[in-house]
Amino acid sequence: MAKEQNRPPRHRGPMAPVEKAKDFNGTIKNIFKSLEKEKYFILVAFIFSIVATVFSIYGPKILGNATQAIYEGAIKKITNSGSIDIGKVHAILKSALLLYIISAFCTYFESYLMSIATQKYTYRLRSMMEEKLHKLPFSYFDKNQRGETLSIFTNDVDNLQICFNQALTQAITSVTTVIGILVMMISINIQMTIVALLILPLSMIFMITIVKKSQKYFSLNQTNLGHVNGSIEEMFSGHNIVKTFNAEERMLNDFNKNNKKLRDSGWKSQFLGGLMHPIMASIGNLGYVGIAIVGGYYIIKGRINVGELQSFITYSKNFTQPISSLAQVFNQIQSMVASSERIFNFLNEKEVKENKNAYDIDTIEGNVEFKNVSFGYDESKIIINKFSAKVKSGEKVAIVGPTGAGKTTIVKLLMHFYDINSGSILIDGNDINDIKTSSLRSNISMVLQDTWLFNGTIRDNLKYGCPEASDEEMIEAAKTANAHNFIMTLPDKYDTVMDEESSNISQGQKQLLTIARAILANNRIIILDEATSSVDTRTEELIQESMDNLMKGRTSFVIAHRLSTIRNADLILVMDKGDIIESGTHDELLKKKGFYANLYNSQFDK
Repeated sequence: MAKEQNRPPRHRGPMAPVEKAKDFNGTIKNIFKSLEKEKYFILVAFIFSIVATVFSIYGPKILGNATQAIYEGAIKKITNSGSIDIGKVHAILKSALLLYIISAFCTYFESYLMSIATQKYTYRLRSMMEEKLHKLPFSYFDKNQRGETLSIFTNDVDNLQICFNQALTQAITSVTTVIGILVMMISINIQMTIVALLILPLSMIFMITIVKKSQKYFSLNQTNLGHVNGSIEEMFSGHNIVKTFNAEERMLNDFNKNNKKLRDSGWKSQFLGGLMHPIMASIGNLGYVGIAIVGGYYIIKGRINVGELQSFITYSKNFTQPISSLAQVFNQIQSMVASSERIFNFLNEKEVKENKNAYDIDTIEGNVEFKNVSFGYDESKIIINKFSAKVKSGEKVAIVGPTGAGKTTIVKLLMHFYDINSGSILIDGNDINDIKTSSLRSNISMVLQDTWLFNGTIRDNLKYGCPEASDEEMIEAAKTANAHNFIMTLPDKYDTVMDEESSNISQGQKQLLTIARAILANNRIIILDEATSSVDTRTEELIQESMDNLMKGRTSFVIAHRLSTIRNADLILVMDKGDIIESGTHDELLKKKGFYANLYNSQFDK
C-alpha cells in the first residue's frame, strides 16, 4: 500500500534525533557553490544581523548607566547633597531606546532579506529538480522508490528551506551574542565573569544527560509515528479490500496498538525534552545567586557600582540562551545538510545521454527493424538475446508469450526508454540513437495497460499529446475509441474535471480515454501494451473494431495475453526468455502445433 511514502515527518525540537550527512564537508561546499545568485542577499542580511546583535548587546550597559545615575541621585537626595539628574537619565534612556530601535530595524531587514534569499534559492532548486526529473533515464525510476523521490521534492526541500532561513541567521546571532556578552562581562569584572562561567560545565552535564535519556524515545516516537501513518494510509487506500474481507476490526486493533505505542513514546520524549528549560533555568538561578553575592561584595569594596551589577546580571542571564540556541542550530544545520545531500545526489544523477549529432525526423513511413538487439536492465543479466525482426510499414505485429518473456521490454526499447547493450533498432533505416528522443517519441503513440490521466478536464486529457487538435478532431477520436457516448452522459461532458484518482469514471472508461488520446495523436507507429485488458468483452470488441480501422496503413505493435484479439495480425512474434522462438501468422503458427498453438489452445481448454 505504498509504504515507501510513509516517511515520518522530521521532529523540529531541540532533542530530536538528527540524520547526519555522509559527506558533511562536501555538502557544505556544494551549498555555498549553489548560493551564487543569492550570496549578496545573504551577505547583507548577515551584516544587518551582526549590527542588530551588537546594538542589542550594548543596551544593558546603557541601562546600567541609567540605574547608576538614579542610584547616585537617590543617595544625594537622602544625604541632602543634591537630587536625581532627570535630564541625564532621560538622555541615557533615549540613547538606549535609539539603540533598540536600530536593532529592531536591522533585525527586520535581516529577516526580510533572508526570506527573499531562501525563497529564491528553494525556487531555483525546485526548478532544477523538476528539469532534472525529465532528463533521468528510466533505470532511475526502476531503482528508486517513488516515495523516496517525492520525499526529496517535498520533505527535503521544505526542511532545507526552514533550516536555511532559521539556522544560518540564528548561528550568526548566537555566536555574536556569546562573544559580545563575554566581552561586556569581562569589561565589567573578570572575577564575576569567572563565577558566571562556572555554571556552564554544570549546564552541559545536565544537557548531555537529558539528551542521552530522551534520544531513544524521540527515535522510537518517529518510528511509531511512521507505523501509525502507514496504518492510516493502508486503511484509506485499501478500504475496498478491508471491507471485502471484513477486516475492519483487525485493522482497527492494529491501529490501536500502533497508536498506543506512539502515545507511550510521545509523552516520554516530550516530558524529557520539556525538562531542558526548567533545569537550565534553575542552574541559571544558582549562577545569579553567586553573582549577586560576589557583586554585592565588590560594590561594598567599591570595585563596581550598582549599575554595573545590574548590567552584569542581565548579561549573565542572557549568556546561556545563545549557547542553548547554538545546540539547536547545530542540529538544524546537520538536518539541513542531510537534506541538501539527498537533493544534490538527485541533481547529480546520471542523465539520459543523447547523441550530439542527433537529428529531427518530421514524418516517417513506419518501417521498423530490430538487428541483433541484446539488452538487460542489469548489464550482467541479459534478458533480450540478439532479438531480430523486420516490420514493414502498415503491418500489424503481435508480440505474445508468457509473463517475463520480454514483450513489453521490446516496445520500451523501441521508444528509447533504455539504451540497448548491443545491436541496433532502425526506423525507416535511421538508427534511433541518431534521432532526437523527443522527435522519435512524437511519431509514436503508446497505450499502456496502466492508465494514466492527470487532474484536469477530459478535453485537456485527450489533447495531451496533440494540444493543437481541434474540438472536432477530438470528438472524432473519441467516437473512434467508443468513448464519445459515455462522455456525453457526464455532467459537463468534455469539460468534466477528472479528480486526482480519476475515481469519477470506471477503469474501462479510463482506458477508452487513453486510447482516444493515442488516436488523436495520429502517429504512424502505434504501440498497444495490453490496451484492452481493463475493459469488458463487449467494449473490447468495440475497441478492437475501432483499432483495426485506426491501424490501417499504420505500423502497430500489439502486446496481448488474450490471443483471440490478435488473430488477424500480419505477423505474430512468439517470445520466451528474451528470444523469438516462433513467428508467422495465426493460422501458420497453429499448423506448427508448437509453443504458440499450446499457448492459444490452453486459453480455450475447459
